[in-house]
Amino acid sequence: MSIDVGEVIAVRGTQVTLRIFEESSLETLFYEGDKYKGVSIREYLSIKRGFRQIVCMVEGEFLDENRFDNDDNKKQYIRKVEVKPIGYFEQNSFYDGVKVMPMIKDKAYLLNEKQVGQIFSQGADGTFKIGNMLKEDIPVFLPWSKIFNSHIGIFGNTGSGKSNTLTKLYTELFDSFEDVIKGKSTFLLIDFNGEYVGNQLIKDTSNKKSYKLKTRDDSGDKFPLPSSQIWNTEILALLFQATANTQTPFLNRVVEGREKFKSNPDSLAIYIKKTFEHCFVSTSQNNDSLNQLKVIAKHIGAEDLEEKLSKIFWYDQGGKFACHKPPPSTSWEFFDTQDGYDANLKPIVDTIDVEDISVFDELLVRINLQLLRDLNNGYIQYEHIQPLLKRVESAMTDLIKIFNVSDNAESPFKLLNVISLRDCNQATKKIVPLLLAKMFYQEHRNSVTNPVDKTLHFIIDEAHNILSQQSNREHESWKDYRLEMFEEIIKEGRKFGMFLTLSSQRPADISPTIMSQLHNFFIHRLVNDKDLFLIDNTISTLDRMSKSLIPNLAKGSCVVTGTAFDLPIVMQVDYIENNEHRPASDDVNLQKLWSENVEVDFF
Repeated sequence: MSIDVGEVIAVRGTQVTLRIFEESSLETLFYEGDKYKGVSIREYLSIKRGFRQIVCMVEGEFLDENRFDNDDNKKQYIRKVEVKPIGYFEQNSFYDGVKVMPMIKDKAYLLNEKQVGQIFSQGADGTFKIGNMLKEDIPVFLPWSKIFNSHIGIFGNTGSGKSNTLTKLYTELFDSFEDVIKGKSTFLLIDFNGEYVGNQLIKDTSNKKSYKLKTRDDSGDKFPLPSSQIWNTEILALLFQATANTQTPFLNRVVEGREKFKSNPDSLAIYIKKTFEHCFVSTSQNNDSLNQLKVIAKHIGAEDLEEKLSKIFWYDQGGKFACHKPPPSTSWEFFDTQDGYDANLKPIVDTIDVEDISVFDELLVRINLQLLRDLNNGYIQYEHIQPLLKRVESAMTDLIKIFNVSDNAESPFKLLNVISLRDCNQATKKIVPLLLAKMFYQEHRNSVTNPVDKTLHFIIDEAHNILSQQSNREHESWKDYRLEMFEEIIKEGRKFGMFLTLSSQRPADISPTIMSQLHNFFIHRLVNDKDLFLIDNTISTLDRMSKSLIPNLAKGSCVVTGTAFDLPIVMQVDYIENNEHRPASDDVNLQKLWSENVEVDFF
C-alpha cells in the first residue's frame, strides 16, 4: 500500500479534516523504493474508501488547542490538516472530480511521485514536456493535442518568463512533430520586438522564414501580398481607415471600376486619357482637379506631362484653365474647347504608357481618377474625400517599403513565418497584424474542407499592442473594427481550424470578449490588481490555492490551467539554455556591460 499518515475526523461538505500522525512531518520519506513528500500545504494525500483512493489536496493545517490528552501533566497538541477532494484513483487510473466522499475514521496515505505525476498528466501520451511541477519537481507531460487545438493565453509581467514559455511550448512542438505537420499546418508569429527572427522555435531552419519589416528606410524585407488583397474594398478601407458612410463606398467604386474593365489591357491608359480630356474640355471646369491631375502624372512617370501641367493655371474671371502661348506670343490660350485641348495637351497625354506601373501607383492613380470623375459628375463633396486621400498618400509611403504585391503570394510561405515589426512605426504596427489576420483568416476559411484538413496558428507576442481597449490615439470606429476582427476569429476560428496564441504582460488591457474565449492559460507572475481581477473573473478552472500563488511566482514558474487540464498545475518551465534558441529578451547584464573599458572620445 503506502505510508499511513492519519485519519479522517471531520467532514463538512467538501471540506475534510484529518488528524495527522507525528512521523508525517518529515519533508521527504522513502518506502519500498518510492519517494514520498511529507504532509504540508499543496501536497496530495489519498483517503482509502472501499476500492477507491480519494485524492485530496492539503489546503491548511493547524493545532487543535481545545482537544489534547493529559499524560503526566504534559499537554500534547494534535496536528490537523484541512484537505479538499480533487479526484480519485480507481483500478490504477486517475479520474478528476468528486464521486465519493470520505467518512470519519477512514485512513489517509501519502502519494508517491509516480502517482502525483499521473494525476497531472491525464490525457497526455508521455511525449510532450516543457517543465516540472514547481514543488514536487516531478516531470509533467502535457496533452499537446488538446493545447494546440485551442486558443492559448500566456500572461505575466515583464521579466516573469512568458517569452521563454512561448518559445519552449512551440520549440517542443516542432522538435516532436515538425516533419509530420509540414504541409498540414501554417504558423504565423507577429513579433513586435524582433525576439524570434533568429534560430528560435524551429528544428529545421529551412522551414522558417523571417520577415524583418522596416518603415524607416527601404532596406527591410518585403512581405508577399496577393494583389487580390489590395483590390478588395474591405482591405482598402482597413488600410486607409476609411469612414463607412462616404469613403468606403468611394473605394468600392474604385474597385468595381477596375474589375469591370480589367479584361481590356489598355483600360487604365484609356481611363487616364479620357479623364484628362474630360477635365479640360468641360464647360464646368474645377480648379481643384489640377492638383489631382499632377498627382496622376507623377505616379505614372510622365515627366513631360508633369512639366506641362506645371505651366497651366486657373483663370478666375473665366472660370477655366489657361496656359501661355508659345513665344514670341505673350497672350494666353484657354482649355474650354476641344480645339484648345487638342492643341496644347492632347499630344502629350497620348504618349502616356502605364504598362510597368506598380500596384500601389495604380491604386493611387485610380483613386484620383475616380475622385475627378465623381467631382465633375457632382456625386461627392471634395471635403469628404480629401482626408482619405491624405491618409492614402501617407500610408502608401510605408506600404511600399513593407509589401511586395504579386498575383500569387502563397507559395513563399513556410511552416513557420515570423513577421518582425521592431523597425516599423506605430501606425504600421497597428495595421499589419490586423491586415494579416484578416487576409489569412479569409483565405483559410474559404479553402478549408469539412472536416478540417489543415490548420492555421496565429501567434501574437505582446498582444496588448493591438488588442487593447485603452488606446486613445485612434478613432473609436477604427478601434471597434480592429477588435471585432479578432473577436470574430477567436469566436468562430476554431471551427475552421484557426487558433490564436496570445502573449501579454497586461491581460487587463485586452478585450474581455477575447479573454473570455481563450481555452488554456499559462499564467506567470502578475501583480497588478486589474490583471488579477480579470484573471479571477475570466478563468473558471483556476482554484483558490493556485490563484493566491500568482503574485509571488518566481521567474519561469507559472500556473497552467484550462480546458486541456483536469486540474491547475503549478510548474517550472524549463529554461532554454542554448542562446541561439532563446528569444532575444534576456535581461541586460550590467555587470558585464559596465565592466568593459571603453574609451570614449568626446571631441
